[in-house]
Amino acid sequence: MMILSVLDQSPISSGQTAKDALAQTVQLAKWTERLGYHRFWVAEHHNTNGLAGSSPLLLMTHLASQTSSIRIGSGGVLLPQYSPYKVAEDVQLLENLFPGRIDLGLGRSPGGDALTRLALTDGVRKSLNEFPRQIQALQGHLLQNLPENHPYYGVTAYPKSDTKPEMWQLGINKRGARAAGELGVSFTFGHFISPIGGKEALKHYRQTYVPSDYQQVPHTNVCVFVVCADTEEEAEQHAKTLDDWLLKVEKGKDTKVSSINEVNQRVYSEYEQQKIKKNRSRMIVGSPETVHAKLLRLQNEYNNDEFLIITNIHDFQAKLHSYELISKVFH
Repeated sequence: MMILSVLDQSPISSGQTAKDALAQTVQLAKWTERLGYHRFWVAEHHNTNGLAGSSPLLLMTHLASQTSSIRIGSGGVLLPQYSPYKVAEDVQLLENLFPGRIDLGLGRSPGGDALTRLALTDGVRKSLNEFPRQIQALQGHLLQNLPENHPYYGVTAYPKSDTKPEMWQLGINKRGARAAGELGVSFTFGHFISPIGGKEALKHYRQTYVPSDYQQVPHTNVCVFVVCADTEEEAEQHAKTLDDWLLKVEKGKDTKVSSINEVNQRVYSEYEQQKIKKNRSRMIVGSPETVHAKLLRLQNEYNNDEFLIITNIHDFQAKLHSYELISKVFH
């Protein structure tokens, strides 16, 4: 059995506003809930004009209030920029509002360039190497079991909640996998960011997993770009807008998703053509039959429990249809 879930970055298509993109994220959450997807995660990005999701915990609150059964989570909160205590308060508030439906995905990424990161921390230079320590502190706040020698022992994260969020660590290499295993949390591998070494990372996570007070057994999922349409040709047309968007993200300026017409008018350099070809290893594109076969092959390679599907294409109706087609071939 394959568990299907969603990651949505609230991408802004050309000709649209952030308000439009966020409304589409809500619509997608409702749609994928009806289709039977297991969880719906939203991301955190800063200082980029093409992604509207800058505050996952705020967006999660709205999404959970607009849905009833699908799990709602972060993919992920960029913990190095924040206080574990404050994040614990936020997710326990969410657990009180929506018991048993909240996922807390945690990322180590700086969230932007060096200046953006300093703006996030208000000038405090925080080390990314503190990430494992911060996760331990966050677990301690959520379980109310900080050790007596901890600097914040005696500080309680309120409101207390009867249920706890699932805790996931996001990563793209063996180092991240090992940290998640040693901390006893679930692990998400970002195939959509970098597919290199994924099989080894997930294997390493399972081998190094240490049961924790927070979680006894290991859990994994893999996030991958997928574009599915009724025909191979149609899927390729929509995937061109994802190809183009990934090039724009690399340049880091305008990161809105261009339309098929805009993309078809562009002339790509030899470097860009090679980059597009290389980026295809991060995605699965095709008809329902093709997508079904390739996802099963990838699951066999990774031995993962679940896939998070991300579909950053320009045409929102085609995006909705893509999730529908994927759901039908697996249910």
